[in-house]
Amino acid sequence: MGSRTFLPGCAGQRQLTALAVLLALSVVLPEWAHAQEAGSAARGKMIFESRCVACHSLDSHRVGPALGTVFGRKAGKAPEFSYSQALRAASHVWNRDKLLAWLTNPEAVVPGQAMGYQVETAGDRLDVVTYLGSLSKK
Repeated sequence: MGSRTFLPGCAGQRQLTALAVLLALSVVLPEWAHAQEAGSAARGKMIFESRCVACHSLDSHRVGPALGTVFGRKAGKAPEFSYSQALRAASHVWNRDKLLAWLTNPEAVVPGQAMGYQVETAGDRLDVVTYLGSLSKK
């Protein structure tokens, strides 16, 4: 009497359907969550090219420094770029977490810095940082 059996007819069909949906979600959701955590370099490239290129390039300085080699670079130290006093005094190295924080709120990372832009959505920030990180691996 302690075992559960499927009901005949529509109720049984609903139970089987619900079980199939749960099984599918148990496979899909972990992959989706990992994709959200990992970010999309392709989407990050599109965001970079539509929002960031007004001030940044990958290989030459503009209003902002070149970002093609930002991963692993000490903040405020790209050769031949004129940084704000605050960024010149910064001592961190640009990595995934620091770039995510920077794109969230540059002023919170380096008070007195000169970048007047932030990326509003977490997914967009993650994708841009994933894209920039992919460049350092090439």
